[in-house]
Amino acid sequence: MHAVCSAGAGYTGPMTSFATTRRPHDPTVVAPDGSDVRVLLALPRGSMAEFELAAGRVSAAITHRTVEEIWCVLSGRGEMWRRQGAREEIVALEPGVCLTIPQGVHFQFRALGDDPGTDEAIVVTGPWPTATPSAR
Repeated sequence: MHAVCSAGAGYTGPMTSFATTRRPHDPTVVAPDGSDVRVLLALPRGSMAEFELAAGRVSAAITHRTVEEIWCVLSGRGEMWRRQGAREEIVALEPGVCLTIPQGVHFQFRALGDDPGTDEAIVVTGPWPTATPSAR
């Protein structure tokens, strides 16, 4: 399961140079919760990174002292547990789901292992020839 996190807010400090980068092929670091991280870019008041948790794995339950996160799930399936005071919930994670993790929220996530892999489909001979997709 892949999720991209971003945190940001208005900033009125000194001007920062803009930057451009490419997504690293390999993880840059392992997060305290055990997920693999690809650090993408950062500014004084916000950053973006890609987090990946292999199918069947469960992160450590954590809370952040100063960081707030916004997640957008890119691929895979899983579940996210969040607790903030008396409010507690588990939400399904799948591509397109976006969620917030405010500062101090306790959270844990897991990647479900029932997502078919690329080797799930086996090509067989059928009664009709395979159509070639047209160029777009």
